[in-house]
Amino acid sequence: MSNATSDATCYHCGNPVPAAAPWTITLDEHTHPLCCPGCEAVAHAIVDGGLESYYRYRTELPERPDERQAAKADTWSVFDDPGLQAKFVHPDGDEGNVKATLAIEGITCAACAWLIEHRLNALTGINSSAVNLTHHRLRVSWNPQQLKLSQLLAELAAIGYDAQPYEPDQAQARLQHEERMNVRRLIIAAVGMMQVMMFSIPIYVSGPGEISDDFYALFHWLSFALATPVVFFSAQPFFRNAVRDLRNRVLGMDVPVSLAIGGAYLASSYAVLFDVGEVYFDSVAMFTFFLLFGRYVEGRARRRSGHSGNALSGVLPISATRLEDDGSERILPASELSPGDRILIKPGHGVPADGLIEEGESSLDESMLTGEYLPVTRRVGDSITGGSQNMENPLVVRVTHAGRDARVAGIVDLTDRAFATRPRLAQMAARMAHLFVLRLLLVTTCVTIAWWFIDPSRMLWVLLSVLVVTCPCALALATPTALTAGHGQLRKRGVLITRADAMESLSNVTRVIFDKTGTLTRGEMHLTQTQALGELSIERAQAIAAALEAHSEHPIARAFRPFRDATLQAKDIHSHTGQGLEGTLNGARWRLGKPEYATEAPIRAPARGQWLLLSENGVPKAWFGLHDGIRDDAAATITALQAKGLNIELLSGDTADAVESLANQLNIATWHAGVSPEGKLTRLRELQAQGETVLMIGDGINDVPVLAGADVAIAMNGATDLARTRADAVLLSPRLMRIFDAIEISRATRRIMRQNMIWSVCYNFSALPLAAMGLVPPWLAAIGMSLSSLVVVGNALRLSRWHSKPTTSPSPSLPVTA
Repeated sequence: MSNATSDATCYHCGNPVPAAAPWTITLDEHTHPLCCPGCEAVAHAIVDGGLESYYRYRTELPERPDERQAAKADTWSVFDDPGLQAKFVHPDGDEGNVKATLAIEGITCAACAWLIEHRLNALTGINSSAVNLTHHRLRVSWNPQQLKLSQLLAELAAIGYDAQPYEPDQAQARLQHEERMNVRRLIIAAVGMMQVMMFSIPIYVSGPGEISDDFYALFHWLSFALATPVVFFSAQPFFRNAVRDLRNRVLGMDVPVSLAIGGAYLASSYAVLFDVGEVYFDSVAMFTFFLLFGRYVEGRARRRSGHSGNALSGVLPISATRLEDDGSERILPASELSPGDRILIKPGHGVPADGLIEEGESSLDESMLTGEYLPVTRRVGDSITGGSQNMENPLVVRVTHAGRDARVAGIVDLTDRAFATRPRLAQMAARMAHLFVLRLLLVTTCVTIAWWFIDPSRMLWVLLSVLVVTCPCALALATPTALTAGHGQLRKRGVLITRADAMESLSNVTRVIFDKTGTLTRGEMHLTQTQALGELSIERAQAIAAALEAHSEHPIARAFRPFRDATLQAKDIHSHTGQGLEGTLNGARWRLGKPEYATEAPIRAPARGQWLLLSENGVPKAWFGLHDGIRDDAAATITALQAKGLNIELLSGDTADAVESLANQLNIATWHAGVSPEGKLTRLRELQAQGETVLMIGDGINDVPVLAGADVAIAMNGATDLARTRADAVLLSPRLMRIFDAIEISRATRRIMRQNMIWSVCYNFSALPLAAMGLVPPWLAAIGMSLSSLVVVGNALRLSRWHSKPTTSPSPSLPVTA
C-alpha cells in the first residue's frame, strides 16, 4: 500500500505523487500536491521567499531536490528569462544599460545598505546601486551584456541578503513578517531580562552569609537557563549580521555588539559550569533587550515616516472594468489595460490608469498624489490620474497611460531615484561610522590590556561596557532618519524630491527664479480676441492656428483646441523654442508665434497684453489675443519668500508688456522679458558666478536648459515629461506655496541632521573615557547606547510634526498665510 501512487504529479518536479501524500503547496489560492518532503521544503522556500513567479514562468520541470545548491541556482536562473524581466527590468539611458528595483530581506541598519552597495558596485557591469533603507528596496543599474540578473541575485545571496523583484504587496508582507519576528524577539528578551533580574537582585542586595551556596548555585543555573533563549533567539540578528560582516571583511556596528553579548554569555556560562568567576547573565539580557527595543522603535519610526512612499506603490487598483465594443463590461486586471481602452469607474472605486473623461462628471480625491485633501471636480475632456478615488458619479474614461507608463508609476520611480545617491553630509556620516568601529575595537583592546594589570576581576565588565556604550548606532542613524522624515513631510505636502542632493541645495538657496506661463500663471490659456488681417476670416484663422498647435504640449496649444477642424492637417511642423512654430498647409508656409518670428516686416501688436501673430509665407494674416490668469497663491508665495530674505526674479520669453504687468502685480522688482532659453541659461550662469545659489521653477520644454543648469530645480505639477526628468523636485499640487514649504522643510532637515551629528559625536567621545575608566556598569552602557539612538530618531521625527508658520510680509497690506 505504501508504494501506491495517485494520478497526480508533483507540482515542483513532475514525479508521481504517492497516494494519500500529505505534502502540498498553496499558490494563487490553489493547493498543489508534492511528492516528497524535499520538494515540499524547496517549494515552500521559493513561495515564502516571494518567488512565486518561478512557477508561473518556468519552461521546464527541475530535477528532484537532491542538492540544495542546485535548487537555489534554478531559482535565480529563472529571472534571466526575457519575458519575466519585461515586467520589472527597464531601459536606463541610451547605452544599453537596464535598471530594476529589488526587494531585499535581512536589512537591519545603515551598515547593511553600505555593504550591499559596496559589494555590488565592485562587480563588472554594475553602473550604480543604491539601497532605500526605509523601504528595504535596492535600485540597481547594470549592463546585461556583462552581467546577468541571476548573477546579481546570487551575489546578494552570497553576502546574506535574499532579493527578488519588488512587488508592493509581497514586499509589504515581508516587512510585516520581519516586524512580527522582531516583536517576538523583543518579548522573549523582555521576559528573560525580568526573570534574570529577579534572581540577580537578591544576590546584589544580600549581605555576606545571608544566602547559602546552594541558593547561589540555583539562582545562577536559573539565570543561565533564562538567558540562553535570549542569546540564541532574541540576539540572533546581531550574531548573523556580525558573521556576515566579517565574512565580507567589513566591520559593521553589530560586530562590537556581538562581541559584548557573546563574550559575556560565554564567560558567565563558564563561571556557572565550573563554579569560578563572576556571572553577567543579567547584563546579557539587558544588553539584548535595550538594543532590540532601540532598533524596534527606530525601525517603526522609519517605516512610519516613509509610509506614504510605500503607499504610492499600491495606490493603483488591482482590477478595472473595461467597456467592450459591443457595450458589455469586462472585469480584468488593471495591468492588462492599454492606451485607447474605454473603462468605467464607478463611485467609490479607484482610477486604474491615467486617461481623459469621455462621459460623466464627478468629484475625485487626489490627496494620495497631490497632498491636497479637498476633492476636485472633473468633467468631460478633463484628464484624470491613476490612483485617484471617484467619489460621486460614474465616469467613462479613455485610457492614455497605463501600468508602468502611468503617472503614479513615474512618481515611484522618481522617488527611488532620490535614493540612488546620498547627500554629502550623509556620506560623511556613513564613513565616520565605519571608521569609528575599527578605532573602537583598537581602543577596546588597549583598555582590556590596561585593566588586566589594574584589576583583572573588573576587566570583563569594563570591556563589555566599552564595546556597548560606544557602538556608533546613533552616528549611523543621524542622517538617514532625518532625510527619511524630511522626504516624508515633503511628500505629504505634494513635493516629490527626485534627487538626493536637492534637500541640501534647497536649504542653501539665496535666489528664486520663476518662469511666467504655467508657473506664476495657471498655464490655462484662453483665446480672448482674434483680429483677422486682410481677406482671411476669423473662423479660418482660428482653425489654421489650431492645426499648427495640434501636436504641441505648450499651454498655448490648449487655447486653440476648441477650434480644431478635422479637414485641416498641417505637415512638416517645426517648433522653435521660445519663438513659435511653423508648418505647411495647402502648399503655403504658415507661422504662429511672436511678431518678430512670424514676419520680417516691423509690426506692432494691437494692444497691451499677450498677442500671437499668424502669417502666411511671411505675410501677417491674423492677431490672437491670449489671457492666462495668475495662480491664486502666487502673491502670497512671493511675499513669503521675500520675507525669508530670498531674492525673487522673473525670467520669461513673453513680451515686455505682459511680463512687466505680472511683475508689478506680484511685487517682483527684477524681471526680464523676451528671454530665449539660451538667454535664461546665460542669466543663470551670471548669478552663479556671483556666488548665488539659484532655485529655478518652470514647466515647459523651453525651461529644460535652465532647469538642468540651476543649483536646484523644481518642475510644476503640469510640467512636460522632459522638464520633470531634468528637475530635482516635482510639485504634485498646483499650489505655489508648497515651494516655500519645501525650502523651510529642507532647512529644518539640514538643521536636524547637524544636530544629530553633533549629538552622536559628542555622546561617543564623552562615553568612551567614562566606560574605559570603569565608571559605566554594563547595564548602564546598554541603556545609554539605546537612548542615544532613540534621541537621534526622536529628534528626526520632529520633522513629521512640522507645520508651516504664517509669515508676515514687510508690507502690512499683504498678509500671508502659510
